[in-house]
Amino acid sequence: MIGRTLKQYKIESVLGKGGMGIVYRAQDTKLQRPVALKLLKPELVSNEDRRARFLREARSAAAVSHPSIAQVYDIDEDDGMTFIAMEYVDGRTVNRLVADGELDLLGAVEIALQVAEGLAKAHEANIIHRDIKSDNIMVTREGHAKLLDFGLAKLLESGPEDAGKDTGGPVPPGRTLTIGQAQTIAGAVMGTVNYMSPEQARGQDLDPRSDIFSLGVVLYEMATGELPFKGDTFLDTMHSIAYEEPKAVTIVRKNLPPQLHQIVFRCLRKRRQDRYPDARTLAADLKHLKHDIESGARLSLPPAQRLRGWLEGLPTALPFGRNGMIILAVAVVAAAVLIFTRIQWANLMSTGIMALVAYRIVRNRKRRMLQGFTKKVSALPEVKAVIIKGNQVTVVMDKAPAKTYIRITSLIDAINKRLYLGKPVAGTIKDDLGEREFQNLLRDTGIVYARDDIMLGSNPEAEKKLPSSITGSNSRT
Repeated sequence: MIGRTLKQYKIESVLGKGGMGIVYRAQDTKLQRPVALKLLKPELVSNEDRRARFLREARSAAAVSHPSIAQVYDIDEDDGMTFIAMEYVDGRTVNRLVADGELDLLGAVEIALQVAEGLAKAHEANIIHRDIKSDNIMVTREGHAKLLDFGLAKLLESGPEDAGKDTGGPVPPGRTLTIGQAQTIAGAVMGTVNYMSPEQARGQDLDPRSDIFSLGVVLYEMATGELPFKGDTFLDTMHSIAYEEPKAVTIVRKNLPPQLHQIVFRCLRKRRQDRYPDARTLAADLKHLKHDIESGARLSLPPAQRLRGWLEGLPTALPFGRNGMIILAVAVVAAAVLIFTRIQWANLMSTGIMALVAYRIVRNRKRRMLQGFTKKVSALPEVKAVIIKGNQVTVVMDKAPAKTYIRITSLIDAINKRLYLGKPVAGTIKDDLGEREFQNLLRDTGIVYARDDIMLGSNPEAEKKLPSSITGSNSRT
């Protein structure tokens, strides 16, 4: 493509490659200015309805003008190729600046402030970015932040008319995404998952507060050098976004001001109604923080706000999370009772007996919770069998859609959060077992549930060997 001309754009060099296509530096031969020319992958615009939605969105985005938004100049086709001509930004991405360690606190706040102001302008025009990440924010040599790819993320969504069709593009998260599909999703989506809002991870409708969550992730990354939500796989990361609280920025880096923690914490709330209501409110808080940093004002909070921030960060600081808070509180109360009261031996013995009874109840708590887990999971139509051996739970499924995967892992998470004693429960989801391996698994003494069609399968010899714990129709604990 180097040297080729599409309409009035002469392609000069490659700037980058991504899940949506290849970006070239080109020269606009009519206006004599450099542009960034993005050639979209054909499969992303092969569906006419999808392409029409994208063009409407991109044209609306092109009408938004703000210094912190890279301007869209043109959307056109030539020789069967769809391309977008955008403002050429001479600089580096925030991702690269973080990797090179070239961002200080003031720089991170300034970039977040500029992007928040650009988002406010776009949101007022009813345009949602949907794909804010550190790779989509460029910083010029003069220090100006530019948000890229406004309107392009619409390509990564499928409407109702795409349901059940093979569009050739990425599968939207939270709809019919299987583990196998998750591993083959286009690079744009794989690179985006760490920045998704919880509602994006669940495949729900989006509003401007989803962009605020994603910007909060970028601010966290700029301030700490780490991402707040991580996992070994695509679906593990989605689960972390939907259900886990990130470590406070002031715990990851001790020298960060508590005001920054408050801003990031509010951006990253799971429920969108708990976040900033709009980007302008976020920008106002960032502007105040920037002023305090520049003026050298003492970055401290009133005692009540300091206590609240300390309590917010405590669950991620203690070894056992919220359970650790409960254990710490009980230990403090017990120590206070022993120090400041006089306890008679008879009372102490009765207290010990009551404690022993309570311990037995708590000890059996895991078994009861696992029974409840099995009942809930067995109601899911995709689940074929559930095996529980010690602290290991294995769920065998026909397929593992993202929503079902998140549902099961969240149930296991809930058990561990309510578990006061003993080792935590570990969960495994299997959707790729061969028939022989599955039949061997059915003979395991740890099986607690098997679906009706498995119990009434066509292998009578295997059925005879099933453990007594699951004989009968649709047995459950």
